[in-house]
Amino acid sequence: MNACLLIGTYTRKQGPAEGILTASYDGTGVAGLTAAAWLPNPSWVTATADGRCLYAVAETTDFAGRPGGGVAAYARDPVSGAVTLLNAVSSGGAEPAHLELDPSERFVVVANYGSGSVSVFARETGGRLGVMTGYVQHQGSSAHPVRQVGPHPHQICFDPVTGDLLVTDLGLDAVFGYRLGEDGVLTERRGARITASPGAGPRHLTFHPGGQYLFVVNELDSTLVAWRRDGDRFVQTGAVSTLPDGFTGHNYVSTVRVSASGRSVLAANRGHDSIAVLAFDPDTGKLVPTLMAPAGGREPRDFVFAPDGARLLVANQRSHAVTVFGFDEERPALRFVSGTVVPAPACLRFLPA
Repeated sequence: MNACLLIGTYTRKQGPAEGILTASYDGTGVAGLTAAAWLPNPSWVTATADGRCLYAVAETTDFAGRPGGGVAAYARDPVSGAVTLLNAVSSGGAEPAHLELDPSERFVVVANYGSGSVSVFARETGGRLGVMTGYVQHQGSSAHPVRQVGPHPHQICFDPVTGDLLVTDLGLDAVFGYRLGEDGVLTERRGARITASPGAGPRHLTFHPGGQYLFVVNELDSTLVAWRRDGDRFVQTGAVSTLPDGFTGHNYVSTVRVSASGRSVLAANRGHDSIAVLAFDPDTGKLVPTLMAPAGGREPRDFVFAPDGARLLVANQRSHAVTVFGFDEERPALRFVSGTVVPAPACLRFLPA
């Protein structure tokens, strides 16, 4: 198999990277690394379903001569793979860490981690970023004396069942639920807000196939929590550590993914530098740790399943490498397959063939 891989990087933090990168994946490794487009700290990238338009954050405190971060839109030629800048605008806040398209692909939604806000931009014909249609500013603090003195939205995720927008806020120990209107305006559903344990720091989430469960990884206390859909809200069914018993070192959890079968939930540990594999029982909603495997590098910031589901690609930010593992869900086991030098990788995204 051959697939196109989109890689977000850091150019100003643990760099030097050359902006947004592309590469090919042949089923065993990453090759043909190419600097596709320059952008400062494009730490998260996404694409339209057809792969013809790309969007990236510029995770900065200054952008185009103004305070704050940025967001950029690109056109991609599906034949040559060439990437062309359409436009770039202020993200409406500082250090944007994540962005996503809504299911209709009419809007691009951005989480401004540094300033604690969420911005919505209309997509124009051809893929350019249009006017800002929605904006919310989170308020408050939580238990951690350094990391939670203010709000820090970290991920944008759309509920596959309701279409609502979920936003993890590491600084407020909460996952916010919003309705995205036809006009691009955000309205919070207060009754749908998920509250984490004080000091947990919700970072990323993902849904189980079918959408009846969601899984949230908490960066600050290294936990993975399962939540079951209950009407228009979620109730907690299980919570486990992503670390082995006895580990007392520094660790921040980064990403969570679910296997295609829904029987395994995986989380990446930065510090312990490992991939935790947990078995999930949809009848009980419980999680059981089954494997703790080395990530093949330092600070695994993101990882994704290959399109066939049999391989796992890991972006090890501090050791400048993307490693590939074979994933055996039955045992379970992660078997090292290959590693490729990639400067400061932060985000991995497969594009349509």
